[in-house]
Amino acid sequence: MKDPAGRPESRRAANARKRISRRPSRLGLPAGSTAKPDRVREVDAGFPGLLKRVWRRAAEAEDLRASLDVLLTLDGHVPGDIQLRALNTAEQAALTALCGLSWREAGNTSGAAAAPLRTAATAEPAPDTCETPAFLGEIGLATSGRIALRTPGARPLDPRDLVGGVRRVPWSRAALAAYQDELDRARERAAARAADCRAWLAEQGAEGRDALLAQAREAALRTAPFVLHQEDTQYTNFRGRNTLTGKTLWPGHPDCALSALRGLPLKLWSDQDTQLLVCLTLLIRSAGFGRVEEANGTQLTVDHVAHTLERVRRVYNAVPGVEPVPAAASHRVADLDRLAVALRERRRSVGRHAQLYREIHGALMHKVERVAAAPGAAARARQDAVTERLRAGLPLAGDTLAELGRNLAAAPGWLAEPHGAFGTGLESLVYQTVAAAADAFDADFAMSRGMRSLPDLVRALRGESWTEICDWDITRFFCCVVPRPEAAVHFGGSQAALADAAWAMSSRMQYNSWHFVAGNLPRVPEVVARDHFVPPVIPDLAFFSDQHHHGHVHNNVRFSVRSPQAVEVDGRRFDGFMDLRLLRCAGDPFDEQDLLAAHQVSAFIARAASLAAQLVAAGAQLEVTAFDSGWHWRAVTGRGPAASGSPAGQAREAS
Repeated sequence: MKDPAGRPESRRAANARKRISRRPSRLGLPAGSTAKPDRVREVDAGFPGLLKRVWRRAAEAEDLRASLDVLLTLDGHVPGDIQLRALNTAEQAALTALCGLSWREAGNTSGAAAAPLRTAATAEPAPDTCETPAFLGEIGLATSGRIALRTPGARPLDPRDLVGGVRRVPWSRAALAAYQDELDRARERAAARAADCRAWLAEQGAEGRDALLAQAREAALRTAPFVLHQEDTQYTNFRGRNTLTGKTLWPGHPDCALSALRGLPLKLWSDQDTQLLVCLTLLIRSAGFGRVEEANGTQLTVDHVAHTLERVRRVYNAVPGVEPVPAAASHRVADLDRLAVALRERRRSVGRHAQLYREIHGALMHKVERVAAAPGAAARARQDAVTERLRAGLPLAGDTLAELGRNLAAAPGWLAEPHGAFGTGLESLVYQTVAAAADAFDADFAMSRGMRSLPDLVRALRGESWTEICDWDITRFFCCVVPRPEAAVHFGGSQAALADAAWAMSSRMQYNSWHFVAGNLPRVPEVVARDHFVPPVIPDLAFFSDQHHHGHVHNNVRFSVRSPQAVEVDGRRFDGFMDLRLLRCAGDPFDEQDLLAAHQVSAFIARAASLAAQLVAAGAQLEVTAFDSGWHWRAVTGRGPAASGSPAGQAREAS
């Protein structure tokens, strides 16, 4: 940076500037100068608190089946089949023997197309008339969120791994016999699957296996956190003891389970590692890296992957106008591989006929790909409300968002000129659209992000300055966050706390833009070395996201809609360049119709961004200077930053 006289900023001045807080309520004050934090998060906030409540409800349940319903769904926070598919072989056999619960369809031993939890039960074993149990087992809830079971022959559950105590589970002789039969069948299936995986990997040859390992490592590095299980072995790039490349383990780290296999003779691979690589390969081939997150929290086995692929096949085949994909001939890897490739090819056609999106269950970070129904009256009502607001606030005419977009495309020049209180029409359009969406969707917060200097980006692209783009920090990006005034109730009724939350979200979204932009650049060494995720291309609905992500927990981000959009800049397509996000801190979650409407609203903003990029490519100078910390303070509180800089001003706000 330079001072007003144009001289380069000294190191002392730069360090002093960095020590100034950018939090709206403390703008201009030295960071860390207050006696105590504004808010202190409870020790068991988020996931730990949820698990305590879940175990309390489960322990109070009248019988084992009622207790299991609470544990499997985490008291209504996740679909029960996710937890059911997280069980190891012995635990799954135990629940089948005790309660008839299975993720497989009744009478289906292949593992294909499991029905919903409540109808996936096989016939329960006949009750034993003996009063004395043949075996006294245990059931508990692990701190990871998984159900823990003590099965026959196993040691008692370790209380250090549990949320609370245990519930004693009496076993009859009939249940023991059913358990043994089920366990024998499961072990026979597992042995056959492991042998098939090993044979398939042998066919790939040493170079082929190394290529698959490199692909799987890249998936672990470039996707959001996931936790996968192989019996009691955990493979994860998430917090704690990582076993896969991610934020903790750099690519090639010897502690990465995938890196450790490179060059190792296949005979020395464990059955778990062979199945890990095969399953990751099948998931990636079916839809790219994002499909791996659809196994989050479950056992990563061939049968479970087959279950996922079959579910996707049925969903795709239900889309009108799309040529059906035939089912896999068997659960042999070669047959599933052909199915995975066919699904990836058919996915493009599905995307042209219907809207794909992902459903995210935050408690277990599990994702499920869905195909949306057609937009209905609810979606149209949301869009109409946004359209009406935009007609009133922008120099555009039209009865629909599409008509507003066409009107804008016909005369986009005002996007580069001052408009209202903003330095550019683009800034005004972003703000007006986000504010309209917050009201139209009954959201506590709405937001949209982008890049501050399109001229700098165009210049760097034309010069192929990939290193320069990778070196840009998050201040090169912006996010306009608009909270509704009613949202203050979730922050102690304080406008200052609401403004701080809005700015925290804005900063995080700036990081997301930074994190995605490199994924659109050529894979030169500088880009490959730069931390980035694969940019998102389809929208998603999230439920109970206030569990793991510290920012989400702290700022009550419970339900959300995210609609990413691509923007074209000087002939290059940037996926995930911007998005529209809608958040609710409490109340009802957003639904599919909300998502469909939000996707149209975000497409309108993306169209404006692409038009602005065209203006810049033709020579216009368009910079986004709004949406910094001071702007969020003024927008939320209606006062200038000076009002927040003094202890007296903070005291007035707190009152």
